[in-house]
Amino acid sequence: MSVSSTSTPPIQPTEAAYCVIGAGPSGLAVLKNLLQFGVQCHALERETDVGGNWNFGKPSSSVYESTHLISSKRMTAYEEFPMPASFSSYPSHREALDYLRSYAREFDLYSQIELGTAVNHIAPIAPNSWEVQVAGEETPRKYAGVIIANGHHWDPMSPEIAGTFQGETMHARQFKFSEQLRGRRVLVVGAGNTGCDIAVEAAVHADAAAISMRRGYHFVPKFIRGKPSDIVGDRVRSWYLPEFLKRAIVKHSIAFALGKPEKYGLPRPDHEIFATHPIINSQLPYYVGHGRVQVFPDIEKFDGDEVVFVDGRRQAFDLVIFATGYKLSFPFIDMQELNPQEGTPRLFLHAFHPDRDDLFVAGMIQPNSGQWPLTELQAKIMARFIAAQQNNPAVADWFRALKHASGVGLPHPQEYVASPRHRLEVDYYAYRETLRKLVRRFDAVKPL
Repeated sequence: MSVSSTSTPPIQPTEAAYCVIGAGPSGLAVLKNLLQFGVQCHALERETDVGGNWNFGKPSSSVYESTHLISSKRMTAYEEFPMPASFSSYPSHREALDYLRSYAREFDLYSQIELGTAVNHIAPIAPNSWEVQVAGEETPRKYAGVIIANGHHWDPMSPEIAGTFQGETMHARQFKFSEQLRGRRVLVVGAGNTGCDIAVEAAVHADAAAISMRRGYHFVPKFIRGKPSDIVGDRVRSWYLPEFLKRAIVKHSIAFALGKPEKYGLPRPDHEIFATHPIINSQLPYYVGHGRVQVFPDIEKFDGDEVVFVDGRRQAFDLVIFATGYKLSFPFIDMQELNPQEGTPRLFLHAFHPDRDDLFVAGMIQPNSGQWPLTELQAKIMARFIAAQQNNPAVADWFRALKHASGVGLPHPQEYVASPRHRLEVDYYAYRETLRKLVRRFDAVKPL
């Protein structure tokens, strides 16, 4: 049950306070940790309640009616706030939102969140001084710093396809209910997790279902011998074995549980299993194997009510859904402030500006398991660094030098396939261990 209203009274900012933009999973974790370390702060959230992408039905949400997390509840929950035992192993979007609201109530975050408050523009005016223009307010607010937590699954990216299609097209963000599929011949373009999930929905609810895949992918079942597969993988990664051997164990466990994609009629992968973001789905191979989902390669062009594919096949469809990902968008800030490289902010560990000590981005990662506990660790470091600037200059100097010298500094056990979907990819286990070590160094008072 929501405790919010359509808007909340403005919180009087001071020039010593930090502004957190967004009260989704990342913004909530940041707000909680900053408050815990005595950092003056509050959050600005454009929607009427917390939850961000998981606030189903709101303009900022990209989830649909039957969405479930693709990471298990144990690997998704904040470390300091476990999910209830009553939740399903892979929580629904309703359970996810209930959890986020409970987190906000548990740590009294609602009192520090302005709901129904959109940010139009932010800009630095001096070190540790930012102007934040809020929609509907004539005078910009002033803050000591800004932490951006606006998410990266809201600005649709759709391909340009030659020809004209007489049917309906939409981005996956516009797909909300199974009724949109009924009585229609549906083609889903894109074989990421969202595309595969929607193709399964179409197999159940549409008259005919198909998926267009640029390449073959490895599929990971949600369960291995009754246990969530990401928990199994995390346990194996913790063993004291050579990295190649641990990866081989995980690979063969998945192969044993699900088998090779080509055995079901899916294209054979052209890469190793860990070289792309994992597709957590065992239902698509099932429906492909039962003939309920046809598999096509890339689209060459549209031709009336038909789609022409690069292998020469053509087929008529009523609805094409582009599950082709999202742009990385920060419409309220000049991208140059984020140290961009090829359109992507180049930040230490995807979160910490290499030169500015008053600008951070939380949650700008794509891990191969749950994101929220990683953002929680980012928030712990942000809180400690901001506090250290006031009360422990030596520690602040150490981290300042580290983030300036390290560049992106991401722990990548192996290279990923060159693709826009991997620009924010991090290995969950390696990234988590890197963040944990940094937290321990801060807590040790002085760097090791």
